[in-house]
Amino acid sequence: MTRLIIWRHGNTDWNATGRVQGQTDVPLNDLGREQAAAAAPLLAALRPDVVVASDLRRAADTAAALTRLTGQPVRPDARLRERHFGRWQGLALTDAAARFPTEHARWRAGDPDPGAGIEPLDDLGKRVGEALLAAAELADGGTVVVATHGGAARQGVGQLLGWDHTVLRSIGALANCHWTELRRNDLRGWHLRAHNVGPIAPPPPPAEPV
Repeated sequence: MTRLIIWRHGNTDWNATGRVQGQTDVPLNDLGREQAAAAAPLLAALRPDVVVASDLRRAADTAAALTRLTGQPVRPDARLRERHFGRWQGLALTDAAARFPTEHARWRAGDPDPGAGIEPLDDLGKRVGEALLAAAELADGGTVVVATHGGAARQGVGQLLGWDHTVLRSIGALANCHWTELRRNDLRGWHLRAHNVGPIAPPPPPAEPV
């Protein structure tokens, strides 16, 4: 049995302010580093044989929080980068909606190829799926942790499970520093074991009296 853990990176300032990152190389913020540090011991307890990451800093630095505990190197793979968001990259999502209303409406409706230079979902799924399979082969029968991005994780998982993008739309998005677990055996092939697993965030402070 091969176990594949597909781990979303920690929070960034662009996550926090609703800017479209895509393949822009945005670093983790303080919260993101805290999230990675909280998740790393949980993943280290799974005794990963290999750790692979997108070469974008937010994913690579998330993976490094784990390898500081395990002593392994982070193996970079550019195929694990986030979806390229074309002319939207760097824009606030509200600005993208205002400047590209037709494409934004198509994207919101789940169109796999909405335009504006955004990478089609089929292309995203194929490249991330190839990277996930390559990572799994590095420790056949073992445990592999792959640090990547939210959209990339969703489509890569769908590629391995054979799920259409319409099915994937019904699956909740990964929270920052949470992960999906897939397993593969000779009888069932790849199958989903867990989704959106991660550290439990502390409760928010009580609201001020009104």
